[in-house]
Amino acid sequence: MPIVRSEEPIALVGGGQIGPVDLDLVLIRVNTVVAADGGAAPVLDSGRIPDAVIGDFDSLESRYRERVPVDRLFQIREQDSTDFDKALRSIDAPLVLGAGFLGGRLDHQLAVLNTLVRRQDQPCILLGEREVVFHAPPRIVFNVTPGDPVSLFPFLRATGRSRGLEWPIDNLVFEPNGQVGTSNRALAEVELQMDGPGLLVMLPRYALDQVMQAFLSGQTGRWPARAE
Repeated sequence: MPIVRSEEPIALVGGGQIGPVDLDLVLIRVNTVVAADGGAAPVLDSGRIPDAVIGDFDSLESRYRERVPVDRLFQIREQDSTDFDKALRSIDAPLVLGAGFLGGRLDHQLAVLNTLVRRQDQPCILLGEREVVFHAPPRIVFNVTPGDPVSLFPFLRATGRSRGLEWPIDNLVFEPNGQVGTSNRALAEVELQMDGPGLLVMLPRYALDQVMQAFLSGQTGRWPARAE
């Protein structure tokens, strides 16, 4: 059962690498903020109390935990999933904006990207140092400056069609150990239509609002939850 529900986008903050303006970029776009375990620290340091803190609490220092009301602390003790997974699966919202999950240790980043694909029913945009990353929905349209990168990386076998890319994806089969689509480039407005889940999209950071608007438009479609 979801712990946090909202009809509006929700911010999810992790305890990983957060740039000097990353938190502000996310928080000014939402009314509700959830922290994944140690992500409560930067939220509290910003002067805001998280609406919920979710995780196993192995990285949440007591000096921060004591500042969060008890009814906002949700400890999930199992160790078979990351705190990002625990938090994302506990949110019911049209969109999640994540900060503090990219950068730092490579194994942590890979686990986060794995969760983006496994939690395919929860649209989520992650803010990185230079890019935004999201799991491609059934259909999405966005504008980036012609010549800017539109990188596509499969975590599952994926096929689809595109418009506005220098190298169209029509008739390609993407696979983690085969064809990938990194360093593709935009020619004009880009449209992706996917036959199934599994493809991650990486765009320049300035595209954050465009991608948000696309997800919130109701026109992207949504993948069903995977069977556990």
